[in-house]
Amino acid sequence: MKTLKPSFEVIEPSFGSSFYYSKYVENENNKAHVWHYHPEIELVFVNGGTGKRQIGSHVSYYTDGDLILIGSHLPHCGFTDDHTGNKNETVIQMKPDFLGTDFLGLQETKGIQELFLQAKGGIAFSGQTRIDVGKKIELMENQQPFERLLTLLSVLKELEYSKEYKILNASGFAMETQVQDNDRINMVFNYVKDHFQEQISLDAVAEMANMTVPSFCRYFKKITKKTFTRFVNEYRVVHASKLLAEKPIGIADICFQSGFNNFSHFNKLFKEFTGKSASQYRQELKSVIK
Repeated sequence: MKTLKPSFEVIEPSFGSSFYYSKYVENENNKAHVWHYHPEIELVFVNGGTGKRQIGSHVSYYTDGDLILIGSHLPHCGFTDDHTGNKNETVIQMKPDFLGTDFLGLQETKGIQELFLQAKGGIAFSGQTRIDVGKKIELMENQQPFERLLTLLSVLKELEYSKEYKILNASGFAMETQVQDNDRINMVFNYVKDHFQEQISLDAVAEMANMTVPSFCRYFKKITKKTFTRFVNEYRVVHASKLLAEKPIGIADICFQSGFNNFSHFNKLFKEFTGKSASQYRQELKSVIK
């Protein structure tokens, strides 16, 4: 069984700057679908559109754009693709100490350090925060390096004080996967990403991780705070949510294209994870997107 490990991405700061900044039109970010991680903290703003996000062991579907803060070494992939419908995507990447450890220890800035610690689980911002911060991030494209740095500090302070956010991964996830577990757990994530539409054998995945099935199940639960079966089912439900929004096909077809082989089981899990039936979800999403 051949699997690809997540790639380690080497990031160089933008010219004349202490951090990396890039703005992509629509879905031009060709790194979007590569499962990767890096020591830099990453702030991603997707202007409009709907799509799937996978950050650590968390998978979910966003509507009307996205604003995500991803912590150091937290593996992630995919925010935009050919079907997202976004206007653009802006990515900012900075080392945790890019301002210097002494600077982040000041009374005025130590809250930013706490924000970076929270980001180890991945943070999704919503509401007015996403709108206001998104505008600031896009304005940075035409700013000079010093002005751009000041804007970034302003953005980080706004995120620090925002109450419109959700931490995506359970506490402790990133800390445990940063060291020796990183390659193993991400190899499993990558396999699920590539094979969720097929039947996934727990025996085969445990063998790939070089563990017995009971040992693998305990290991996966310890790292991700959820069972392997739940993780796979979440991934399939999120993909079904994506298809419900993007494809004018029947719900039964969506069920099987998402890796489920039993329609009633799909309906039960979809309602369990989203709180509504697939048909209700599609109807409500249509009104949101309009």
